[in-house]
Amino acid sequence: MKLSPPSGLRAAVMFLCASASNAGLAEAPVAVPALPPLSAFFDNPVFSGALLSPSGTYLAAKVTPAAAAGTRERLAVIDLSNNTIKVVAQFPDADIDNVQWVNDRRLAFNVSDNAIAPGDVRYAPGLYAINADGSEFRRLAYRGADGNISNTSRALLPWHTYMLDQPGSQDSDAIYVRNVQFHNDDIEYTSLVKLDTVSGRGTPVPRPGATDEWLLDQHGVPRIATVIVKDQETIHYLDPASGQWRVIASFNAYHGGKEAFTPLAFGPDGKLYVTARAGKDKRGLYTFDLLSNKLSAAPLLMVEGYDFSGKLIMDRHQLLGVRYEGENEDTVWFDPAMQALQAEIDALLPSTVNLISPPLAAQTPWVLVEAYSDVQPRAFLLYQREKKKFNPVGTSYDRIEPGQMARVKLLHYKARDGRDIPVWLTLPKGQDRKLPMVVLVHGGPFVRGRSWRWDPEAQFLASRGYAVLEPEFRGSAGFGWDHQRAGLKQLGLSMQDDLADGTRWAVAQGYADPARVCIAGASYGGYATLMGLIKDPELYRCGIDWLGVTDIPLLYTGSWRYTSDLSDDTKRYSMPATFGDPVKDAAQLKATSPLLLADKLKQPLLMAYGGADERVPLHHGIKFRDAIRPYNKQVEWVEYPEEGHGWSLPATRIDFWSRVEKFLARYNGPQ
Repeated sequence: MKLSPPSGLRAAVMFLCASASNAGLAEAPVAVPALPPLSAFFDNPVFSGALLSPSGTYLAAKVTPAAAAGTRERLAVIDLSNNTIKVVAQFPDADIDNVQWVNDRRLAFNVSDNAIAPGDVRYAPGLYAINADGSEFRRLAYRGADGNISNTSRALLPWHTYMLDQPGSQDSDAIYVRNVQFHNDDIEYTSLVKLDTVSGRGTPVPRPGATDEWLLDQHGVPRIATVIVKDQETIHYLDPASGQWRVIASFNAYHGGKEAFTPLAFGPDGKLYVTARAGKDKRGLYTFDLLSNKLSAAPLLMVEGYDFSGKLIMDRHQLLGVRYEGENEDTVWFDPAMQALQAEIDALLPSTVNLISPPLAAQTPWVLVEAYSDVQPRAFLLYQREKKKFNPVGTSYDRIEPGQMARVKLLHYKARDGRDIPVWLTLPKGQDRKLPMVVLVHGGPFVRGRSWRWDPEAQFLASRGYAVLEPEFRGSAGFGWDHQRAGLKQLGLSMQDDLADGTRWAVAQGYADPARVCIAGASYGGYATLMGLIKDPELYRCGIDWLGVTDIPLLYTGSWRYTSDLSDDTKRYSMPATFGDPVKDAAQLKATSPLLLADKLKQPLLMAYGGADERVPLHHGIKFRDAIRPYNKQVEWVEYPEEGHGWSLPATRIDFWSRVEKFLARYNGPQ
């Protein structure tokens, strides 16, 4: 079967590229009469990733044939030497999940079940290995339910064995895997096991304590282990000279400090690269001297305006570049040849961000390119460097027409105390004045909200005629420590004011109709929705809360009826400084908990919760629903019994967002 065109696996493997030539990524015609269907935004991606083998001879891809609904995601391998494609792994009761090249001819992978929600999950992901030609299939670790996988007499690793998110040396049949030990549903420690993927034999790695994280060096050997005891994080280094673990750093695990850093990767020359603030506002990329146990005086890379978040790109001989996230994902190349290749590809694909992944030990002219924009979902192409030709591989959302999508802008406004607040603004195509608006609040809250890319939620709302405002309110990560720490203990206070100030700014700029603004969000965003309706009732006409915290003290105390995944250490050492101390700040938490203020919420409200949610258990939603009933008859409630902290199933997403569409049309719709 020939790769070009790759229609044998799926029409999904066709995608946006005008052709497999040098035409570039072109937008579809602007005039499209019908709205894109809701399912085009909220179905599972039809193509979820590709990975070159170390030499670049093979491409592994996860694909879903289009023949019938319910078809499971499969693992396919394309032999780039002869353009043939072969499905090497598929299961009747599971989908291929994470995939990793063991070496140039062998892959390891685990599975998931995209047809069930978290509350129905009854098995672990398992672990398997197979050759690129489909031979030498091995089952390496138990999958809890064991499904339709035939039993073997060979000993298997236990169900709590997981893939390590590091490829290792990729020059033998062995990989390292994590063996996670649990105690009362909390992770007690994580062991590391060297696993031969052909024989199935595993060899435990000696650990320096109750290890939490591991890092392999440039030769694929375990070299760094992190141990957290109470609130203290200690980083250990396995010294090759002595063969013994030694401590290289120790600091507060939750609040860091000037000496704190996070190990990132070892370079080909053995240098340890880490991320750290080093007393600065923004996190940067540094090297760490393993002889003096000190950070480099100057960072290798700082991203203007942002904390560094990214990864190294290297081959077996040198550090080629660094992938990082600023306004969008980008790459700085240190290698001149890669700089030239980036310029070449960008010239051919001028409308997208183009992320190049070269093979580890290139023996072919192929590189993998991921291309995306604010209107274009992520797509994958192969680029043949010698012939300067593209070969399309797949796109994640194949029913999205870029010409129908809305542009996204990163803007800034001033909060009432003068703080600069970054904000993402998505405006319906061809409209920019006096629009109905949804203030979409990200969860966390101490995480970054989003970047410049195609987002299904914002794009769906924009396709229905709504402006979408997504503030990176104080407390949001990624914009420096000053911005993040300004949100400590500010839930319902200045963090909430930032949202109100952003709403007023959008009205003053003429983007939003002041009489048609709805606030919405999940998790912390759900909390902020409830508090926004209570605290600023004149601003918001309605609200949509899904999976939202309704009472901050409930996060500490929980309920005997529901399971929480917040560990005791998190509640003891992290949350008092971020959310507020349940004893010392009791009055503040009471004044900023929506549950205790339910009688003040009068606007229409849509609430949705998951029955299997362990982050914000269902009783948060039930207690608020019951508390508000005597005061507000415009509350819509929906429970998805088997869903967790987020909607896993397309059917749930489609049902929920169809409810959102109707709710907004009823209370906040375009005129």
